Amino acid sequence: MIVDRRESGVAARSLQQWPLLIVVGGVVLGLAIAVLVDDSWRIGCLVIGGSLLVGAVERIVLPRRDAGLMQVRSQTFDVGVLALAGVAIIVLALWVHGN
Repeated sequence: MIVDRRESGVAARSLQQWPLLIVVGGVVLGLAIAVLVDDSWRIGCLVIGGSLLVGAVERIVLPRRDAGLMQVRSQTFDVGVLALAGVAIIVLALWVHGN
């Protein structure tokens, strides 16, 4: 069996992006919950905020070579933005009064 090295290289690079995939998957799940399930916007927002906080933890824990596209700027900047956005979304979701 002949294995195309380009194909395996692309697959390997794609697998290296699992930290970002976890965060994006959580945000998409939260959006789906908020939009598709009646009266569950608050739960959807909590899932989105939690996913961003998971991203902040991933950025702290993972070494540079494993962080993949989670690296935007410095580690401090990345963690600060993800944590601030996650906490802000969670606080607003809990603070806003529903119908």
